[in-house]
Amino acid sequence: MKRITEVFNKVSIHPLFWLVVGIGILTGRFLEVIILFTIVFIHEMGHAVTASYFRWRIKKIELLPFGGVAEVDEYGNRPLKEELLVIISGPIQHLWLFGLFYCLFTFGLIDESTYHLCLKHNMSIFLFNLLPIWPLDGGKLVFLSMSLKFPFSLAHRYTLLSSLSMTCLFVLLSIFLFPFHLNLWIVIAFVLFTHYVEWKQRKFAHIRFLLERYYGKNREITKLKPIVVNKSDQLIDIFAHFCRGCKHQIILKINEREQKTFDENELLHAYFSEKKVNSTIGEILSY
Repeated sequence: MKRITEVFNKVSIHPLFWLVVGIGILTGRFLEVIILFTIVFIHEMGHAVTASYFRWRIKKIELLPFGGVAEVDEYGNRPLKEELLVIISGPIQHLWLFGLFYCLFTFGLIDESTYHLCLKHNMSIFLFNLLPIWPLDGGKLVFLSMSLKFPFSLAHRYTLLSSLSMTCLFVLLSIFLFPFHLNLWIVIAFVLFTHYVEWKQRKFAHIRFLLERYYGKNREITKLKPIVVNKSDQLIDIFAHFCRGCKHQIILKINEREQKTFDENELLHAYFSEKKVNSTIGEILSY
């Protein structure tokens, strides 16, 4: 119960949301706004409660005029199964909501028009969130699947590029199918802005991943994966090969017969604690 209370304390409402509520009242669509608010709130709470169960650090749960977002302070080193459950716990809420709306209609608690309105918005939010577009749940699932095959930095980059391609396709479809749907274009603008920010901060995201790897205590290690390097390789270039769920041994081949093996924490320590951010692994050896 304490965790649930802490989750609710993280909820905040964007100021523009109240503007949307005001417009809804003036245009006679207040009920529709309330339905959307309720569905989005339950969706985001699904993410947040599951994250809290796994003791993730939740920054905030913000309700926006066109959706919501649950922000967490976890940077790619939590178990993949945990992250999968946190991601899908949002869309799963829509399944029982379908049943709830049916029961409310069956017992006469809502009329037919309200029932169909609930179904429409619940289905729309459910399907929209499963699109393979960042930062929607579908985009996060793509990132998770990419992380199984590629190093973190590469998986992040591939996810954003594929997501941007899907967004462009979605924009073209929207131009032909929903050219005057204001809310949809607000959402598209938000998604495009998020892509811009995420791409601009991709190196920072990688550093956060490495920091969490170095200082964090909640790592999942499923296998040992060696990385073969040369003396001239810079530390940050070696870190670009780091994968989620793996413990890395760094193998430096000095000559055909001799090699030196490092634990990944030795290099992370040199980078973060000793501030040798521009050093090569050869220079690390000479200290």
